[in-house]
Amino acid sequence: MKNKEHVKQYHLMMIPAVFLLFVFRVVPMGGLYMAFLDYNPVAPFFGMASKFVGLRNFHTVFFTHPDSLQVIINTLIIAISKIIAHLVVPVSFALLLNECLNQGLKRTIQTVVYLPHFLSWVIAAAMFRQIFGLRGIVNTMLGFFGQEEPFMFFASNIWFRPLVVFTDVWKGFGYGAIVFIAAITAIDLNLYEAADIDGANRWQKMKFITLPGILPTVILMSTLALGNVLNAGFDQIFNMYNATVYATGDILDTFVYRTGLVNLKFHQATAIGMSKSLISMVLILISYRLAHKFAGYRIF
Repeated sequence: MKNKEHVKQYHLMMIPAVFLLFVFRVVPMGGLYMAFLDYNPVAPFFGMASKFVGLRNFHTVFFTHPDSLQVIINTLIIAISKIIAHLVVPVSFALLLNECLNQGLKRTIQTVVYLPHFLSWVIAAAMFRQIFGLRGIVNTMLGFFGQEEPFMFFASNIWFRPLVVFTDVWKGFGYGAIVFIAAITAIDLNLYEAADIDGANRWQKMKFITLPGILPTVILMSTLALGNVLNAGFDQIFNMYNATVYATGDILDTFVYRTGLVNLKFHQATAIGMSKSLISMVLILISYRLAHKFAGYRIF
């Protein structure tokens, strides 16, 4: 009886969270019907109904719109670059931090690199605009080495994508390394003691003990990241890009924003967002199957 009472109490505690989830996640999905209409937001006020057009909006935004292909390419390049960088850099950092013998210094370094995760992209983007601006630190240093004219990094289609990936990694690699640091701490210390007896140096212990020990975690994180192939980071891009770098910096999420809220084509923006969500759902399902197959990870 006590267990049943506890279960009942737990379910009662969940009611507020489930209600908020329903209001902010489920109810807005009712607006998906706009993707199949030639939607007119003022029509209901005059007793009129928007015309049903079927899949025409999907055809327009993906096959007729001149920017759609470039937006998809930009999204894939930026998202895949971020996924790779967010695996390589945190793993490398976790391995290097594990070699630090001074525990005080080790905790200090981990805390310092963890802090940028809590900065909003509004603040982080403003900071990087100052650093890479016309009169920023980078251009000042380039001037010392003979660069006569300041370089416009955030207006360059060559440098914008690398800047996006670099700044995103700077902000998140400390937080992302937590998983790999935890995986390293779970490795049996007896293996290192045995390696010391055999005369292995620190590089050999990293190569033959630490790396194989965290390999299942690396495989798991890489397969789960597959679901983010179409998520290139709206907050970051929106706060860093401008019209001069649309050719390389415009992604699906910013394209949806401009189409729906700037150009007021709600039906086309809904069609883009709906397509992105459906593809992302399929990728997430595939990633979970791969994670279960290669790393034994399973949620459902």
